[in-house]
Formats: sequence, C-alpha cells, structure tokens
Amino acid sequence: MKEFLPEEIRITAEKIKGEISKVLVGKEQVTDYVLAACFAGGHLLLEDLPGTGKTLLAKTLAKAINGSFKRIQFTPDLLPADVTGLNYYDQKQGEFRFREGPVFAGILLADEINRATPRTQSSLLEAMEERQVSVDGETRPLPDPFFVIATQNPVEALGTFPLPEAQLDRFMMKLSVGFPSFEGELDMIERYRINDPGEQVRPVCETAQVKKIQEAVKQVYLHPEVGAYLLKIVQATRKDPNLLIGASPRSTLAFMRASQALAAVRGRGFVTPDDVKELAPFVLGHRVMRNNDYRDGRAGWDMIRALAAEIEPPTEPFSEAEEKSR
Repeated sequence: MKEFLPEEIRITAEKIKGEISKVLVGKEQVTDYVLAACFAGGHLLLEDLPGTGKTLLAKTLAKAINGSFKRIQFTPDLLPADVTGLNYYDQKQGEFRFREGPVFAGILLADEINRATPRTQSSLLEAMEERQVSVDGETRPLPDPFFVIATQNPVEALGTFPLPEAQLDRFMMKLSVGFPSFEGELDMIERYRINDPGEQVRPVCETAQVKKIQEAVKQVYLHPEVGAYLLKIVQATRKDPNLLIGASPRSTLAFMRASQALAAVRGRGFVTPDDVKELAPFVLGHRVMRNNDYRDGRAGWDMIRALAAEIEPPTEPFSEAEEKSR
C-alpha cells in the first residue's frame, strides 16, 4: 500500500470485521473502534463484566490478521519477569541466555490487568510506549505491529489494584463490549448450538498489511477546523471545574490518530466532526478524574459526551479536495 487508498483499507477492515462477527454477534460499532485503535497503532482497555466476549474478541482479531497471540492472566503474585522475560544461566552452553516473556507477541491480551501489583503493571509501560523491553540493561524490540488489549472487571474491587493515571494514559481507547440484544443472543445460541464458530475464523490479511495500514492512516486528511474542534474538546476537560485531572497532550495526539483511523476504517480519506464527537468519550473518558477522586469509566464517558455536546462543530467542507476546490 504505497499510496493512501481509503477503499482498500475499508475492504480490509470489512474482511476482519466479517471474521469477528462470526463469534461476536451484533457488535459492529465496537469492532469499528477496536480496528481503529489497532490501525492507529494504539492500545485498548476493555472494561466489562465476565463472559461478554473480551478474550474472544482479542483471540479472533489475532487469528484474522494472522498475528502471533499470547495471553497473560494477571494475578497478585505475577512478577515483572513473568511478563517481559528474564536472563537465565544455560549450564550446557555455559552462558546466560534470554527467555522471552509473553509480551513478545503481535497481540498481547493482558487479562484482568488490575489484579496484578503496580510493580508488575508498570512492566508494560515501556513496552506500550516504546515498543521495546529492557532487561538487565539490554533493550530488545517487540514485534511490529504490537497491540495490547487489556481487560478489567468494573464491579469487582476485592484483590485489585486500580491502574494509575500514567498507565491509563497509554491506552488509546477504553471500551465496553456490553451485553448483546435479545435477537443477537438468540442468534448466538443458534450459532454455538452444534459447532464452535471460532474454529471457522480464518486469516484474511497479514500483519505486514496491518503495518502498512498504520502508516497509511497518517495520510488521512484532518481539516484545520476539525483539528481545532478536536482540541477544544480536549481543553474543555482541563477547564471543567468538576474535573480534578483533564486530558493530557498525549491524549490529544491519540485522539487525532484514532479519528484518522476510524475515518479510514469507514473508507474515507478525511476526518469529519462526527468522527471526533463519536470517539471523544472512548479516547478521553478514562483520562479524566472527577474532583471527588472517584474514577468511573462510564461516568467519564458521560462527562465527555456532555462537554463535547456544548462545543459547536465546524461545518463543511472537510475533505482536502473540497477545500482546494473552493
């Protein structure tokens, strides 16, 4: 993909969504956001009740893009070396060798990430930000692309360690899969009645193609007025008297790239204000904190929606071609 071709990205996205829809029923919008996070080169935090398909979503995505997949079950006794790997002495060779940890994967599922101690949680910071791991002074690159999908339970607090702001800020989006509709769950019963649909999932692209898409997404046009609209939403979180912590400059860049990626997933070469407004809760909601020091993902989403609704969006044109033709 040497040049930016929105239609090619849309077709690839539709193929991947088609494979995911075999096992996850009625979640097209959530799948759009997951692909946007992946194509933007970000990471994803899924907060939802057990049994809603978080793990299944990650495994199916990895299979659809033919990527390497590893899962870490985070527990209080998990150590940083259990994530990153460690050096050990090989008696046969008479030398120290490095044993890779599960973080060396194209797609890493950090299951119930908030059950691990802060020390272990922090072992992912370098990997998520720098796409590398440093062990005993030696730095090793991670696979490219590298996509972390972390999960946590929103209602169970016993034996958990809430993610610190520095860790939350490294997740491009925070989403909830949610329960299916009555019709969707009925369809799920029929699909799983005899066979496991997961066995029918097939690779529809390669990770090299995903990497090319990540580069192509950067070419999605962002009209200056749409960029200003995006920034106004971010800065509104810093001025709101009800918020103790507003969105960071890192979140501004994540917001921009996620908006570009969502436009590309939907086959457009330009970002619209609707893309920005639609993604705002999921990119910014987990990055803000209310004055009472209580962090709630869904409350954050609602607050960002309310802030975005107060800001007047720009009017057309939004595409680069339309702007030049004026």
